[in-house]
Amino acid sequence: MPAAQHVAVPAPVAVPRPRPSAEPSTGPRRGLPFWAGLLPVLTALALATRLPSFLRPLWNPDEGFLATQARMLAHGAVLYRTVVDRKPPLLPWLYEACFRAFGDGSLLPVKSLAVVAQLVTAVLLASLARRRWGERAGCTAGVLYLLVSIGLEPEDAQAATFEVFAVPWTAAAMWCADRGRWGRAGLATAAALLTKQTGGAVLAPVLLMLWTARPAARGGAVALGLGTTLPVAAVAWACGPARLLFWCVTGSGSYASIEGSVGASAARAVANAGVLTTSCAGLLAPVCLLLLARRRFAPPELWLWLIASGVAVTTGFHFFGHYYLQLIPPLTLLATAALRALPDAALPVAGGLCALSCAAFLGAGLLGTPPELPHSLRIADAVRARTAPADPVLIWGMHPEQYWFADRPPAGRFLTAGLLTNYSGGRDASAVGEAYGVPGGWPVLRRELRTRPPALVVDDSRGKPYAVGRVPSLRAFLRGGYERVGSVEGAVLYARR
Repeated sequence: MPAAQHVAVPAPVAVPRPRPSAEPSTGPRRGLPFWAGLLPVLTALALATRLPSFLRPLWNPDEGFLATQARMLAHGAVLYRTVVDRKPPLLPWLYEACFRAFGDGSLLPVKSLAVVAQLVTAVLLASLARRRWGERAGCTAGVLYLLVSIGLEPEDAQAATFEVFAVPWTAAAMWCADRGRWGRAGLATAAALLTKQTGGAVLAPVLLMLWTARPAARGGAVALGLGTTLPVAAVAWACGPARLLFWCVTGSGSYASIEGSVGASAARAVANAGVLTTSCAGLLAPVCLLLLARRRFAPPELWLWLIASGVAVTTGFHFFGHYYLQLIPPLTLLATAALRALPDAALPVAGGLCALSCAAFLGAGLLGTPPELPHSLRIADAVRARTAPADPVLIWGMHPEQYWFADRPPAGRFLTAGLLTNYSGGRDASAVGEAYGVPGGWPVLRRELRTRPPALVVDDSRGKPYAVGRVPSLRAFLRGGYERVGSVEGAVLYARR
């Protein structure tokens, strides 16, 4: 009998397990068409929804503050020293970089970056939803976010200000944490915090995701901690730790107080919450439907993200409309999760509601004009007519864009009367005045006015609680060397004798 032949059998090849941080296995032919098809749609939506922002020179005083501040920085001023604000430095530096690169006469470069910021946020939300629930959910999240992203008054939603540039960082922090990239999640959290203080609220859901990760991933706490603290420490070193702490945290106690503004703040909170609820009806309806049915449909970190963002909105008790933008990314993901649990017919209904809302707010932005913009332009014309380009000017009001429109340097580091009197958002006279201003601000202003007297002073208080008649230091300064030379729509102009 012939001997049995021995045939070598190859050892089985170990098939590597997919990494938990990878995208769902869709194959190379399916993965490319998803983004190739979705990205053009999201780009077109981002451009369309931000179109009104390009039709006006600016939309609110925050843009005017940033523009004036950036112009001063580009001409040698130092942040938190010779020009001050209560906000972190990343966005002022971004405005300054745009002004240095493209000139300081237009906000178009910054407005273009705001489009990019909204597009990046939508892409990150789409990627988060796709990884968790599939490609249909990814498309849903990206499109719904952009449709409702302008669901506030145009001066809140269309302005290229802090919240618009903070939300992509918060979405990036959640995206990185979802993939276990804790160091990068910390960097994104730090960037959100350094764009606006309340952007740091995203740290709460990121920490929850770290806590609920597999034990092997909990070593990421060190990476998360370093990623969050090192950028903040570097910025503090660049700006001066004491100055950064004072202007961004400890020096804003009176501003964050609710004294003198309970009624106005409550009315503003209800009004802006109502506007956002109406604009986000397509997102809220499926979420509320499943909540009433007591069905679990979303992971806890998304709920915590929404709650932390809600706490951020209430911080300071001012409830300005643009604060509410921070709620939209987590709400979009919750709605996407809810729509997965509902019948297929719910998606076109929700999408239709969001599209109607988008059309309404887009129309309001295309047809509307910021209420104070014409007045500010007229003030700027009067200032230019009475001063030379290098003449310092003091505009006593709450619209720093008037400096920018007039192309005249401010006479000091304080760009609004609010910093020196604590006036903001309808606060009444009970908590407005020199005694309520930024600690140490008035001695600095008096010194600046003596050293470099303004060629023109514009009292744009127009009967507000910070009127010159209620501010002894400023009243004495005007009496000592200025005379009234005209008025513009209630604003009074004073020139040096």
